[in-house]
Amino acid sequence: MRKTVIAPSPVPSVRLVEIGVEQAGQRLDNFLLRLCKGVPKSHLYKAIRNGEVRVNRGRIGADYRLEHGDTVRVPPLRLPAPGQSRAAPPATFPIVFEDDALMVIDKPAGVAVHGGSGVSFGVIEQLRAARPDAPFLELAHRLDRETSGLLIIAKRRKALTALHDMMREGGGRKHYQALVVGDWVNDRQHIRKPLLKWLTASGERRVKVDPQGKPAHTIVTLQKRYGRYSLVGAELRTGRTHQIRVHLASSGHPIVGDEKYGSDEVRAHFRRLGFDRMFLHAARLEFPHPITGEPLAFQAELPAACLQVLACLEHDT
Repeated sequence: MRKTVIAPSPVPSVRLVEIGVEQAGQRLDNFLLRLCKGVPKSHLYKAIRNGEVRVNRGRIGADYRLEHGDTVRVPPLRLPAPGQSRAAPPATFPIVFEDDALMVIDKPAGVAVHGGSGVSFGVIEQLRAARPDAPFLELAHRLDRETSGLLIIAKRRKALTALHDMMREGGGRKHYQALVVGDWVNDRQHIRKPLLKWLTASGERRVKVDPQGKPAHTIVTLQKRYGRYSLVGAELRTGRTHQIRVHLASSGHPIVGDEKYGSDEVRAHFRRLGFDRMFLHAARLEFPHPITGEPLAFQAELPAACLQVLACLEHDT
């Protein structure tokens, strides 16, 4: 009786990858995510923590920024078993602006900007899947999953570096709109409260006002009152995680629909009105073009769901 011999699957081997000009400046974890497509994010971070990934023969952190000429040791990394995870489906998003250096899209609420934290993929992975020939697509900044509005994607390494430098130095302006609980009193108010990241017992990331935290500055302007609620504008002068959400909540005016810092009763009330998201929208961006220096300004109108809930509140007041 003839035996059927099944050839073993090829075993991945160690790779030594030299960093070129285009990869220089990129974080190690982001570089690996692009290089090892299909490998779960958790596997990559574990390999970095265990020292299996090395740069110039030395152990290194996930946030290390690669330099031209670095040699990265990439260990054997197996793809997930069939059915364990799926590749990001290609998707397009409303494009507000695009040239050869950057793209500005109008991100819908409910879509993460990248995979991780229980999300298999986000905007950036879907854009890469939709544009397989694009040599470079990277997030220039981030928006929370439930925040809608303007998001910048860099299409060149030089543009990404310039945008990061600009944001780190406080250049450009980011304007948001938020519906908050309560009657916002001041027409214009500066909130300067330091913010500190912390983890809950379940490992969920949160942010709180704390003297040990990083400086954070938000300018809030009243746009319209709706009885027990207020529509406000919020301009970021710093870019801390959950900054607007925590600053508003700590001032006694949490954002409607905010699952982390808001009220369950308020969320339930607005769900009954057909509104099941956080009312925070990245409405306007102003910044110099990262290559030419030309002043740019973009605006994204409130989504239909937000306009509908405001019309409902207008009717009730």
